[in-house]
Amino acid sequence: MTAASTPKGERRRHELVAAAAALLTEGGFDAIRHRAVAERAGLPLASTTYYFDSLDELIEAAVEFNGRAELDEGRERLARMLAGEPTDVIEFALDLLVSDHDSQAVMLRYERLVGTGRRPYLRPLMRQMGSELHQLLLEILTAGGFRMDLERVNQLISVVDGAVVNALIEVHPDPRGAARRMLLSVMPDLGEH
Repeated sequence: MTAASTPKGERRRHELVAAAAALLTEGGFDAIRHRAVAERAGLPLASTTYYFDSLDELIEAAVEFNGRAELDEGRERLARMLAGEPTDVIEFALDLLVSDHDSQAVMLRYERLVGTGRRPYLRPLMRQMGSELHQLLLEILTAGGFRMDLERVNQLISVVDGAVVNALIEVHPDPRGAARRMLLSVMPDLGEH
């Protein structure tokens, strides 16, 4: 049995991943450093190299931690929607794609998404989570009564991403609002429900 497979080891590893995930959200990939992660977790510096073979492995765990949390929250919200909880389906989809009204938080999110392209070790994970996100969006929009397939979900994501990036370039105070307006202008049937 390795130290990481003991309850204490699993707890410490989880604390390091959660700390790295928080740093990733707050400051992007550059914020994840061994010392910063250990300090955030309240653990010795050596624990980062004890539980992770490399900084890349720690970054990958942080990306997966954040991505899984978002997907799990989306699935739980879908279950509540299917159980009858009133839901603005377009806002729900935007929560999954943009998640924040604060332009700085949105910029950091998009920097992380683009930054994965420079980190080949993240590509398989991002493809897997992207596929799960597409499927979740398809289920949400279909449950909301919209005519949807995976191609249309891809179009929706492309419109939102394009609008957000343009809003960030123009230093728009509400990139999410800009994404909603563009989405409804390009796919007007989404505003009919």
